[in-house]
Amino acid sequence: MKFELTILGSGSSVPTANRNSAAQVLNVLERYFLIDCAEATQHQLRRFHLPYNKISHIFISHLHGDHFFGLMGFLSTLSLQGRRGEMHIYADPRLQELVECQMRITRSRLGYPLCFHALSRQEEVIYEDKVVTVTAFPLKHRYEAPVCGFLFREKERERTIVKEQAEAWKVPIAFMQYLKQGADFITPTGEVVPNERLTVAPPPARSYAYMTDTLYRPCFADYVKGVDLLYHEATYQNKEIALAKETRHSTAGQAALLARTAGVGKLLLGHFSARYTDLTDLLAEARDVFSNTFLCSDGYRFELPALKRNV
Repeated sequence: MKFELTILGSGSSVPTANRNSAAQVLNVLERYFLIDCAEATQHQLRRFHLPYNKISHIFISHLHGDHFFGLMGFLSTLSLQGRRGEMHIYADPRLQELVECQMRITRSRLGYPLCFHALSRQEEVIYEDKVVTVTAFPLKHRYEAPVCGFLFREKERERTIVKEQAEAWKVPIAFMQYLKQGADFITPTGEVVPNERLTVAPPPARSYAYMTDTLYRPCFADYVKGVDLLYHEATYQNKEIALAKETRHSTAGQAALLARTAGVGKLLLGHFSARYTDLTDLLAEARDVFSNTFLCSDGYRFELPALKRNV
């Protein structure tokens, strides 16, 4: 079952010929989540052959144009194509005002319900279903545009019953659900059969965190401690650290330092300034601190395989 990230935009505020601005799609077991929605995101969705009609949840990190200017066009296209199902948008509450104002002025109407969910300035679970939870957490950028990061965490799956063993021990059908949840089986004679003899452990749950447009703060590592895959903005190189501080962004080296502090599995760098046509130095700078670092590029897919658990 897939846990796959597709990069739709790896650049920062000014798109280039090779890099669109911020947008990503995360596929968690065929649930498609859109994270940020820069200008031309709907073109990128088509270009990279993503099933955009399956997207029902959109997460907007903050109200700077390079993170949401593509939203209205995408919503309009879905309506023109006959969408009827709800679309859920998680964002700064002012985004609802912006969308409703634009629709009122243009006398537009969507053919499906929009459900807005206001992000607060605290760490909290904002979405949950039977396979995944999404947690928002505050970052540090501009006062006028509070930023949230997002953590997507797959839920632990139930254990798989070994049919032959269950039949051999004559486990009643009514008890099978308890086996899946980890319970031992006790025979009518009082013998305890350990759960591990009757079931197989599920693969470890996978996780992905998205951190964009933020000053470097060591304490932010607590939000993403131990995640399998971390995306962190790397707008500048370390030699531009004064500019990063002035514009309230991070460098590649700072992103790597946070990844190392948090003990993540893999680091993805993105949100590159348009001033860089060659990203070699940014990657080298980050890998000096955290070796398992990779560069984002529009259209790249990063899949987290379901690994076997050691039992």
